[in-house]
Amino acid sequence: MSNAMELLRLNLSRVRIPEPTNRIYKQECCISFETPKSEGGLFIDMNTFLAFGKDCVGWNYEKTGNPVYLHIKQIKKQVGEDRPLKKPTLLAIGVDGGFDTHEPEFEETHNIVILPDYVTLPFPSVELPEKVRLAVDAVLMAEGAERKEQITAWTADKKQISQYAMNLEQIKNGVTVPPSGWKCSKCDKTENLWLNLTDGMILCGRRNWDGTGGNNHAIEHYKETGYPLAVKLGTITADLEGADVFSYPEDESIEDPLLAQHLGFFGIDFSSLQKTEMTTAERELDQNTNFDWNRIQESGKEVEPLYGPGYTGLINLGNSCYMASTMQVVFSTRSFCARYYLNQDLRKAFETAPADPTVDLNMQLTKLAHGLLSGRYSIPAIQKDDIANDATSISKAKQEGIPPRMFKAVIAASHPEFSTMRQQDALEFFLHFLEQVERVNAGNPALDPSQSFKFGIEERISCPSGKVAYNRRVDYILSLNIPLEQATNKEQLEAFAKLKEEKTSEGKEVSSDEIVRPRVPLVACLANYSAPEEVHDFYSTALKAKTTAIKTAGLISFPDYLVLHMRKFVMEAGWVPKKLDVYIDVPNIIDISHMRSKGLQPGEELLPDAVAEDEGSQRLMANEDIVCQLVSMGFNQLHCQKAAINTSNVGVEEAMNWLLSHMDDPDIDAPISQGSKNDDDIFVDASKVDTLLSFGFQEEIARKALKASGGDIEKATDWIFSHPTASTSADMDSMSTSPPGVDAALADGGGRYRLIGIVSHIGTSTLCGHYVAHIYKEGRWVIFNDDKVGVSVDPPKDMGYLYFFERLDD
Repeated sequence: MSNAMELLRLNLSRVRIPEPTNRIYKQECCISFETPKSEGGLFIDMNTFLAFGKDCVGWNYEKTGNPVYLHIKQIKKQVGEDRPLKKPTLLAIGVDGGFDTHEPEFEETHNIVILPDYVTLPFPSVELPEKVRLAVDAVLMAEGAERKEQITAWTADKKQISQYAMNLEQIKNGVTVPPSGWKCSKCDKTENLWLNLTDGMILCGRRNWDGTGGNNHAIEHYKETGYPLAVKLGTITADLEGADVFSYPEDESIEDPLLAQHLGFFGIDFSSLQKTEMTTAERELDQNTNFDWNRIQESGKEVEPLYGPGYTGLINLGNSCYMASTMQVVFSTRSFCARYYLNQDLRKAFETAPADPTVDLNMQLTKLAHGLLSGRYSIPAIQKDDIANDATSISKAKQEGIPPRMFKAVIAASHPEFSTMRQQDALEFFLHFLEQVERVNAGNPALDPSQSFKFGIEERISCPSGKVAYNRRVDYILSLNIPLEQATNKEQLEAFAKLKEEKTSEGKEVSSDEIVRPRVPLVACLANYSAPEEVHDFYSTALKAKTTAIKTAGLISFPDYLVLHMRKFVMEAGWVPKKLDVYIDVPNIIDISHMRSKGLQPGEELLPDAVAEDEGSQRLMANEDIVCQLVSMGFNQLHCQKAAINTSNVGVEEAMNWLLSHMDDPDIDAPISQGSKNDDDIFVDASKVDTLLSFGFQEEIARKALKASGGDIEKATDWIFSHPTASTSADMDSMSTSPPGVDAALADGGGRYRLIGIVSHIGTSTLCGHYVAHIYKEGRWVIFNDDKVGVSVDPPKDMGYLYFFERLDD
């Protein structure tokens, strides 16, 4: 003991007392997924406050020379009986009213350990130097960095107080709302009813995407009157916090601190009301029982759990399923498996990582790869805890999975949305992820696994002059529209439409078993991508006028892995997002050889380059029709002229968007010759330029497109496709009469592919709902549903959002 204490005193200079700003890791190893509950416990470096598992702490000592560590070990307490199950009422985990996690309790022990000989001293102990006691106490009392970044799974955002609640106008029109017997004022609906808190109108809610729900009378009433707040009847009880209040202008559920007063205005005694309707959050929970949730998650089926290398689940950190499903498929590819697992061990990655490995993407990708692919953490939870040796229990026990906290923190550092608790678009995450991987591997492209997804696209535009233009770009995904007119079950759809019309006229709803969805073959989606498309208002440099051109698209290279994105989410009139309720018939093998672009052909003549002076003179002439329409809306004529000029006279909507976003510009009232003549005077958001660069466009073209579209990325992309002559002369010079050459950095091969992965989405929007992955492994389909991994009984191949194909060797 005395020798150990003397050794500790000799190393006191390597012990630090943490400051409030220091990040302290004490829940998970920075290099592996070991925790205090692991067999070897966790070692916290008392100089850097980084945590290491038993196998990794020696590496840290060799790298840093830091010898003093706080060892934390947690041992599970024995529990007599299982706690009774309670039905959840909140979309949350581990909180009152939410899902009970049944987390076991642990006893925690602490020791001071001195490396390299692992000399151990007990803590607490009055014999320890004061500096050590103060440092350890500060570490134990501090909230861990992992905890700060961790978000409780499935917890919805806290409702915000509406700006309309405090000064809500209520109309004295003699309306008194009875305690029961409610019915929509405009139809016969008696469920899903909303009370407008301004005029007391009782109206039905929104129609769901599958035809169920209300008839949209409540939202239509808001659009007619502008009355902002409504409360859902049937959710009002003595506990007003549980009432579902919705703000139409804010488009979300909100908190109304004066709800009791607002209800009393219409004679409602909330203390006597009983709950009869589900809140919005509870309705989301109820979706777990509908067809789509059951089908995609394979609920109700005997799914055989799988364990071992490549079958490790990912714990949901709180709406992180978009990330989990995507990364499971990514690490099933040979390129990512080789780069971060087979050819890179944890120790090598740690040795080359910066001082703080938690912020290094290469380190965290290696950590995640080893966690998913080694099989070290893919064992039955019941076996891990050594509770019983019952073979049946073990066969049905689920694994604990691993929490990708540190990976999420580092990948989200350059994209704030991914660090929130909100659900995200799996496609957007996938593209952002590949962009970051390409960035960190920029110094050695040969090692970059993201290149296995990259391919070239070439668009050919033919104008009535007989001349053509070609525009090339690179991409990671092939985004496909779904041609519903190509459905193969049109007779069944017609019969269903008649049935739905009959039931609607009778005031009945169609059951989920009766719903018929269009079935569209994937080959029809691919053919639609390559089909000729009209480009209106195309400026032909040959004709020196706007005309209608024909655009076709093809691929100039076939990547190792082809990702198909199904555009199930479309915009209806008024920019209202809608999810297409459709099935896609996807074969196991596809052949896209016919989609290879042929490039400039013999006899074809390229469109001449645009003349800069012509572009300048055209830019200064505002389209009078656009200006007149904007002026009629009450806008200043000079402002309208600038809006038309700065959006290249594309249309009224584009001009209005530009106008609304530039109303506060300091030079908005300057004459056109000073305010809008030069492109350099137009501000371009650098982040939007970066987004277009990630699509494969050149910076000069990206800036020009954003200026022409008022800063709208989607419209800027369309502008690039319809203005191929905006490409630099170098692009045009690269065109030849021979088939296009392929960039040496792009993988290429045959056009036959095999389906290996599916990311499916459940919900009405990519920003809500749930994502699940199905992956073809070792001759069978496997479902990865967060931390649940098992043999897929019925993979939903026709319900995918992203499809991953692997190129077959010729």
